[in-house]
Amino acid sequence: MIIAIDGPAASGKGTLARRIASHYGLAYLDTGLLYRAVAHALISHGVDPSDETAARAAARDLDPAALADPALRRHGAGEAASIVAAFPDVRAALREFQRRFAAAPPGAVLDGRDIGTVVCPDADVKLFVIASPEERARRRWKELTEQGEPVALAEIEADIRARDARDSNRAAAPLRRAADAHLLDTTELDIEAAFRAVIELIDGSRSA
Repeated sequence: MIIAIDGPAASGKGTLARRIASHYGLAYLDTGLLYRAVAHALISHGVDPSDETAARAAARDLDPAALADPALRRHGAGEAASIVAAFPDVRAALREFQRRFAAAPPGAVLDGRDIGTVVCPDADVKLFVIASPEERARRRWKELTEQGEPVALAEIEADIRARDARDSNRAAAPLRRAADAHLLDTTELDIEAAFRAVIELIDGSRSA
């Protein structure tokens, strides 16, 4: 079984995806980490993330072990990832990695921005998870603050809105809901309520 979960930053899709994978005994891949790893590789070598040629090379040479680097979770890596993710060649290089991961038995849960539309268009279940920009900014601010990374809430919200614009308007695999994806708005839901709602959606889809 392959479950595709898409949505904007801090919508709750990553937390849900991990719990769903555990619930059904599936592998889990946070595809955003792939783009963060590419961006981090560039930044670590003093290369501007907007350098498309360098980003393409970094994507092709990506070492899966790099995904465990805690630096990828930092705010700056996320912003830079949004820049490299707009390059078609970077997306193409990472797409095959994601498809191989999804195809391995017994199946997988992948979360990102183009899983249901591009990476795994034939996924057994597709979800599109959203939340208001204000709530997503609050969640990300709380997460970063707890990690000891001081940042202003207003700055986080501005960054989230800018990322939404880049992700939705890029030419290559823009963020959009697949026609057959279930929509889940987590703005007013805590993680337990969101998880219950998702399991009902998935179980309902499988029994249909």
